[in-house]
Amino acid sequence: MDNQTIKEEFLITLKIADRHYRMTIKRDEEEQYRKAEKQIDEKIKNYAENFAYNDNQDLLSMVVLEETINTIDYKSNTFDKENKMIEKLVEIDKVLSNHIKR
Repeated sequence: MDNQTIKEEFLITLKIADRHYRMTIKRDEEEQYRKAEKQIDEKIKNYAENFAYNDNQDLLSMVVLEETINTIDYKSNTFDKENKMIEKLVEIDKVLSNHIKR
């Protein structure tokens, strides 16, 4: 590792579900990690208040399931939007091509 890489990375400790996780991250990613930490803990708290559970593993599993479903939905919606945009661009291209040929 060179000095520039060392300066760009630093050690961070996140607390998720009452456990501490130390990791080395890039400085410009810290805000994302802190937001993720907070969001995960908020979701864990919500599940703990609203559902029966045996331990933190149950709560973490529900958070993972929710986030995975959200990711799948996001990817599906993004794919659909991209396809619609491509269809519209093809239509525009046809119109412009027909107009230019005249």
